[in-house]
Amino acid sequence: MRKSKLVLIAIVSFLLIGNISCSKNDDNTIIATKYGIFKVINDTTIEMNGVINGGTPNNFNQLIADYPNIEIINMLDCPGSEDDEANLIVSQTIHDKGISFHLFSTSQIASGAVDMYVGGIRRTRDTGSEIGVHSWGAGPNEPTATSYPIGHTVHLPYINYYVSVGFTQEEAESFYYFTINAASADDIYWMTDTEIEQYKITKE
Repeated sequence: MRKSKLVLIAIVSFLLIGNISCSKNDDNTIIATKYGIFKVINDTTIEMNGVINGGTPNNFNQLIADYPNIEIINMLDCPGSEDDEANLIVSQTIHDKGISFHLFSTSQIASGAVDMYVGGIRRTRDTGSEIGVHSWGAGPNEPTATSYPIGHTVHLPYINYYVSVGFTQEEAESFYYFTINAASADDIYWMTDTEIEQYKITKE
């Protein structure tokens, strides 16, 4: 589900403002608890559930401004990203802020959500959690990642991102080319436990 798309200003406005929901404390004080796909559990923990989109970086930045002590994100059902550029921006921010990720036994993440997950300072998972990868694509009848040869500049944003969050150049290239050849843009390949270890997806 890693795709880039143009988003109209009106839609962006809805994503940035309409995706922040509120609840009330016992003293009737209104506090924001949900920022797009992020839900506040407590001062150090949030949940992530849903598709990453163009409004996700702004939602996350607002969340961090309100809750600056977040340490861990529990990913639930995260099928991917509708905007790769936005995804890499917020993923880099999460890494730079030293935040970790955890997957429960029922968690399922794929595509751009996996890119985000590997940006965690620590990345843990319970047995049974699923991690899916595939080639990226811009849309129907458009070129996909495997349309371009190894070493093409179109691959660099992803490889450079992996390096920036701690992979060696060799590890970054190995994992990236594995993902884009594992399944087509309209399919998903679910990694085995051996592959998850081989490509250093988790990190204690």
